[in-house]
Amino acid sequence: MSAAHALLRQGQSVTLADLRRRGQSSWAGAGILCPLLPWNYTDAVNRLAFEGMRAWPDWAAEAARLSGRDPEYWPCGMEVRGGDIEPQALAWCRQHGLAAEGRPDGGIWLPQVAQLRNPRLTAALAGAVTALGGTILPECEISGLRQSGRTVVSALAGQVEHAADVFIWTGGAWAGQMLGQLSPVPNIRPMRGQMLLYAPGSHNLRHILYRDGFYLVPRRDGHLLAGSTVEDAGFDADTAPDALAALHRAACALLPELSGHRPILSWAGLRPGSPDNIPVIDRHPDHDNLWVSTGHFRYGVTMAPASSRLLVELMLDAPPHLDPAPYSWQAALARPGWRSAAAC
Repeated sequence: MSAAHALLRQGQSVTLADLRRRGQSSWAGAGILCPLLPWNYTDAVNRLAFEGMRAWPDWAAEAARLSGRDPEYWPCGMEVRGGDIEPQALAWCRQHGLAAEGRPDGGIWLPQVAQLRNPRLTAALAGAVTALGGTILPECEISGLRQSGRTVVSALAGQVEHAADVFIWTGGAWAGQMLGQLSPVPNIRPMRGQMLLYAPGSHNLRHILYRDGFYLVPRRDGHLLAGSTVEDAGFDADTAPDALAALHRAACALLPELSGHRPILSWAGLRPGSPDNIPVIDRHPDHDNLWVSTGHFRYGVTMAPASSRLLVELMLDAPPHLDPAPYSWQAALARPGWRSAAAC
């Protein structure tokens, strides 16, 4: 939807086919608008992430204005508690323009970190796409492509053909499979994340709290998210009782006031996992008018404004505002294979 939004703003005509109703593959995320421990990521990740962080206030406001839906952009800040902090982290933040303050426990306070509420964001973006003249086909499964040489002529959905001049494959966790005989996007595979939700009144937290790979995200209405696992579980999007119990224990350890409360909801989602969290934003090598944008792993929402801007620049043959080489198909092929899930 961010790609559709960016193309519509450039005067293009856009039809978006979504296998799940209105972006439900994005529904599952926490909406933290910053890489967790950004000093541990490459420049290729942080360039897209930081540009996205800067763009989201305007993007969220426009989506709300066009759709009448509030995506709940909230610059609530993030506290990173001691244990994960490298000695150079404060200096890194200052060098890269990310406001940061040291804490007596050895942690860091990052006041610029904001959040969005993913289900409301996807509804707002869908409304914005429609308001700008785009067409959304919900619960529409693209089963194949009709091709002529190196040109894609149409996308097939059941017995219906959808013709277009240009096609974009944003298949998320499924991009490693692609359609028919097309070459799959290299090194993309599903990575499951499980989360918990606590009811209003269970806590007094007003900022994101992170420690040892685990985070708590309060919402404005008092709900609280706890997450998340990173599991190489194939396309299994079911929750697992042992993992949910471990998440609850971690939540209580990080915020003891939760000890007297039980989660009211749990769910799982599938991320488009990629080595080092670097997405692929490029033309597909098999076809001249087929583009791919996927592999954003844990930071698809954070990167969305910057990623879609770069995609549109490449598609319209405009000078890219940042070096596209790290996000190319060839770069994805050249990157070392998968490390352990925890390292990603």
